[in-house]
Amino acid sequence: MTPFPVLLSIPHGGDRAPSELTRHIVISEQAMLADSDICTREIYGLREEVAAVVDTPIARVYVDLNRAPDDLPPANPDGVIKRLSCHGVEIYRDDVWHDQSLVHTLLRKYYYSYHRNIQAVLQSRQDLELMLDCHSMEAVGPVIGPDQGSARPAICLGSRYGGSCSAEMVQRLAAIMRRVFELREDQVTIDQPFAGGYITRRYGNNPLPCIQIEINRGLYLKADCGSEGGAQPDYGKVSMLRQQFRYALALFFA
Repeated sequence: MTPFPVLLSIPHGGDRAPSELTRHIVISEQAMLADSDICTREIYGLREEVAAVVDTPIARVYVDLNRAPDDLPPANPDGVIKRLSCHGVEIYRDDVWHDQSLVHTLLRKYYYSYHRNIQAVLQSRQDLELMLDCHSMEAVGPVIGPDQGSARPAICLGSRYGGSCSAEMVQRLAAIMRRVFELREDQVTIDQPFAGGYITRRYGNNPLPCIQIEINRGLYLKADCGSEGGAQPDYGKVSMLRQQFRYALALFFA
């Protein structure tokens, strides 16, 4: 089978800490997972069926690959090297972003290497037609977010309000998602609550159209990441979502 001509970026699916940060970390594993896109590598990682997948084992709470490299605290506590999780939880015992040597090391080893991998694929694969930046989102907007306290749709597609791909393309993908995932019109949104982050902005139409995908974690978690028991994925549902995502790609590229 010819691979689908798509590059899948999965920047927030990791759950590991960089070794350079071990002595600084105070956030619990549960709180770290509550700020991660848990199971996204399992849902989206169709390595044998697409042109390319770029992902990372590093958790976004430590190095956020979907931020600009100079987006740092205190100006933004939710930047590339964070001060707080999206739930307002302290991550480090000290202000690690003031240590320029440490920040440089983190960016070089984890941030720039991820983006170099994306750029290498874009330069080497002439058959690509689309890039998808793949995420999950909480069922309700957290403390740090554009929609605090608001219920979220099942799927959100971000097009940077038409800046990263054509309106026709994102609307077509939205229609396919509604069909494949058996969702109502209002359950698949475009640019609300997420229009696409740094990766979508950086690579959208440069050179490929790029769409950010957010799948609601309520579709596959038995309990919310922030609950007392922590994240409890239903792996049967995770497997189903993976199959549905694959079918959506098949229809899109048919």
